Amino acid sequence: MKVIGYEASSIEAKRFSRPGEHLANIRIDHNSTVTQVKKVSDRTASVEFRFTANYTGLGFIKVEGSILLEGDTEALIAEWKATGSMPGEVANLVHNTVVSNCIPSALLIARDIRLPPPFPLPRINIQKQGPPPSRPIGPEFA
Repeated sequence: MKVIGYEASSIEAKRFSRPGEHLANIRIDHNSTVTQVKKVSDRTASVEFRFTANYTGLGFIKVEGSILLEGDTEALIAEWKATGSMPGEVANLVHNTVVSNCIPSALLIARDIRLPPPFPLPRINIQKQGPPPSRPIGPEFA
């Protein structure tokens, strides 16, 4: 299977806290859920998803949409109807596609509604360097 299309159909975001109000130990949970798998044609299937970034007590960001897959759709549709899940490798492909497309969108939305980034930003720690090791001044002769 391969991904041939991605589309976000709904974006919802809300901040519950007031500007300037700081909460300690903010927990951010991410969730990617497949809500439906439909056959589009003999070789393509549409996978509908919901991605949420939940800021406990602070707000949320929700993105809904669909991914278009190409490949052996018969096996995918059959397993979805029987078990409500997808084969492991297809599920990995779908969830990785959802997360890689939704996290950048969630980052921009979080900035606009003044929520923290939905993932930890790297911390830069520049160490103060000590004095250089002492060496004799002048040319060295062997």
